[in-house]
Amino acid sequence: MDSDKLLEIKNLRTSFRVGKNYFAAVDGVDLAIDKNETFAIVGESGSGKSAMALSVTKLHNLNFTQIEGEVNFDNTNLLSMTEKELNNVRGNKISMIFQDPLTSLNPLFKVGPQIEETLKFHTNYPKSERAERAVQLLSAVGMPKHTYNSFPHELSGGMRQRVMIAIALSCEPSLIIADEPTTALDVTIQAQILGLLRKLQNEKNTSIILITHDLGVVAETADKVAVMYAGQIVELASCKTLFKNPLHPYTRSLFSSIPGKGAGRLQTIRGTVPSLINLPRNGCRFAPRIPWINNASHEVNPTFNEVEPGHFVLCSCHKSFRFTPEKK
Repeated sequence: MDSDKLLEIKNLRTSFRVGKNYFAAVDGVDLAIDKNETFAIVGESGSGKSAMALSVTKLHNLNFTQIEGEVNFDNTNLLSMTEKELNNVRGNKISMIFQDPLTSLNPLFKVGPQIEETLKFHTNYPKSERAERAVQLLSAVGMPKHTYNSFPHELSGGMRQRVMIAIALSCEPSLIIADEPTTALDVTIQAQILGLLRKLQNEKNTSIILITHDLGVVAETADKVAVMYAGQIVELASCKTLFKNPLHPYTRSLFSSIPGKGAGRLQTIRGTVPSLINLPRNGCRFAPRIPWINNASHEVNPTFNEVEPGHFVLCSCHKSFRFTPEKK
C-alpha cells in the first residue's frame, strides 16, 4: 500500500440477508483515504453510505451479513482479522462517531465512565489517570468539568455529540469515521461541531471519513468526495473539482436540488433510491430516474472512467446528460 495511504478499500461488497437470500447494499466499492485527509461520502438515504462505514471494522451483525473484499489498514486486511484482533483496532486506531449519540451512549451510565471505558480497554492508565484523562477530553471538546458526572439524557444534542467525539478521540486514533455527526443539530451547533473536528484533526493529524447528505457541510470540510448511489461509487474527485464540474447525472441532480440565489423553484429528482431486492441488474442504476437519457447512452456494464486526473465517473451517460426539471 502507498505510504501516503492510510486506508485502502478494494472491491468491498456488503450483503444483507432477506429471507434466504443475500442482497448487496455495498457493491464493489474501491476507495483510498490519505493520511490527514477529510474524505466525504455523500448520497441520499439508502445509498449504502453507513453500511459501507460499518463494514470497515465489521460492526454489522455477521449472522445476517456477508462482507467481502479488502479493507487494508496499517498493511493489514481488517476483514481477515478475528474479532479479538479487531477489538484492538476499534476505538483505538479507528474510532467511529455514530449518527445518533442518544442511542449510542448508554443511558444507565454517567458520561465520565463511558469515556473511561475505551481508555480501560486500550491503555494502561490507572483508574485515577483515566478519570483525569476523561476530564481533559471533555475540556478539549468544549465541555465543562461537571459533565463528567452527567447522564446522557441530561445533555443537549450538541453536548451529547461532543461526548461522542471525546470518546472517539480518547486513544488518539489515526482514523475517525463520522457518520452524519451533525444531522440532528441546529445550524449554530453544527458549525461548532465541524469547527471542532477540523481543529482536532489539525492538532492530531487524524484522517476523517465524513458521511453526510449535506453538500454544504462537504464544501466546508472535505478534501475529496465520493458520491454514492445504490451501493456504488458513481463519482469521485477532489472537493474543488466536484463542486466546479460535477459530471455524473446523479451528482448533477443533487447539485441542482440545492437552494441558491435566484434559483426559483428547486429541481427535483424523480423516484427514489431502489430497494436492495430490486436493483437494476445491468447498466447505470440511476437510469430509471433519468428517462430523458436514451438507453444507448448508458454502458451495459458501467466502468469507472478517469475523465481528468483524479476525477472518476461511473458510466459514460454523463456525456448525454441535460437536466430536465419536473413539470409542475
